[in-house]
Amino acid sequence: MIGHRQTASGAHFAFTDRWGGVSAVPHDSLNLGGAVGDDPAAVRANRERAAAGLGRDPDRVVWMHQVHGREVAVVDAPWGDRPVPAVDALVTTRADLTLAVLTADCVPVLLADPVAGVVAAAHAGRPGLVAGVVPAAVEAMTARGAEPARITALLGPAVCGKCYEVPAAMRDEVARAVPEAYAETSWGTPAVDVASGVRAQLARAGVNLGPSAGSSDGPGAGVCTLESADHFSYRRDGVTGRLAGYVWLDGAA
Repeated sequence: MIGHRQTASGAHFAFTDRWGGVSAVPHDSLNLGGAVGDDPAAVRANRERAAAGLGRDPDRVVWMHQVHGREVAVVDAPWGDRPVPAVDALVTTRADLTLAVLTADCVPVLLADPVAGVVAAAHAGRPGLVAGVVPAAVEAMTARGAEPARITALLGPAVCGKCYEVPAAMRDEVARAVPEAYAETSWGTPAVDVASGVRAQLARAGVNLGPSAGSSDGPGAGVCTLESADHFSYRRDGVTGRLAGYVWLDGAA
């Protein structure tokens, strides 16, 4: 199933859960990740199903090779026969393109400034949070005419701070870079809250998360992937599928 939100200004945001596809266990069923050991034919079929459900052309959905860094690719066409770049954020000004981000506990971040005609998709795991991939995506958007206060930012399903247990030294390392990510599990051990850290980074970048402009309350927001049987979770299952977040602007499909 796919949760889809459209803003009055013409931006579209969507996040998938794990159901409605053709993949077999342990990737059942709407696995959209192509590098997790699933049958490539099943992944292609799932990507076609997801795009069709959103009214988008699957051949014009742009994916990335995510590596937990901060690099951003600005795209104006599908990759075609070109290598998919190793980046963790995509930015485009093309309404005929749909940007996609894959996750299975990390935070999918979708960004749009419809007035400037710029959208972005970012993959923010713990390393990407520390590296600053989301601020880098905002910077790339503003370089193409976006205004931070006008950007709508939606965060999708991800492991929550109450469940993302890490060693104390790792929590301290993350908190030195992004203090708002400091957390504790529901059972009292050190944790990292990546989503809270991302929200803080967006606020510092000037993205308004209040009701007058942007909002972090999108389809799937607040869902903890580790706790939800309806979502893929790498920390829970190890071998599993990948969810996707999609963002695009009104225009050609």
